[in-house]
Amino acid sequence: MTFAAAPTGIGMVGVALAFGLTVVTMAYAVGHLSGGHFNPAVTLGLWLGRRTRSRDVLPYMATQVVAAIAAAAVLFAVAEGRPGYRLDVDGLAANGYGVHSPDKYTVGAAFLIEALLTLVFVLIILGVTDRRAPAGLGPLAIGLALTVIHLVSIPVTNTSVNPARSTGPALIAGGWALAQLWLFWLAPLLGAAVAGVVYRHLTGETGAEPVAAEGQDVAEGEKIMR
Repeated sequence: MTFAAAPTGIGMVGVALAFGLTVVTMAYAVGHLSGGHFNPAVTLGLWLGRRTRSRDVLPYMATQVVAAIAAAAVLFAVAEGRPGYRLDVDGLAANGYGVHSPDKYTVGAAFLIEALLTLVFVLIILGVTDRRAPAGLGPLAIGLALTVIHLVSIPVTNTSVNPARSTGPALIAGGWALAQLWLFWLAPLLGAAVAGVVYRHLTGETGAEPVAAEGQDVAEGEKIMR
């Protein structure tokens, strides 16, 4: 007896959940060590929101990009193990606009969705890591937000909101992916910058709201100074 092969793809919902659940688990795993920075746009937004020390910004961003390139290389090595796989035909989930958008969205639409969704994402991160927010639920909210963001924007750009995530596949795929990479740096960084500045003014915070281990030290220091 033979059985027809079942489809193995996880679809758009599966991809969205994979990204969201990855961020949830990693934020819980290492958030208490480093603040859980996996995204240059998030690092920029948190720095402008005065949650991250200036001296950490460039090392964090460099680490994120290097890690993303390494991850893309591993993904490519796995993909090559599938019979018939061709990089120029099957791609590597690179982000794109125009003819390289999954549903052929224009460059303007791609820029708008990436900037806006990154702005929302960083606002959510700033909100759930605020010392006034319910403790322990931040990573879950962040992961759910990223899942929703993917469901909205996969058809538009294949979803970036993370310049490092875009850089890894673009460097391996080359060609059009590398030529269009500028948008997936500029739009997310712009959205994150707006979020970082706006959050402080909307909430009336002093700005001394670092996360993870150093937060308590700063809070105690403020009490002493008063």
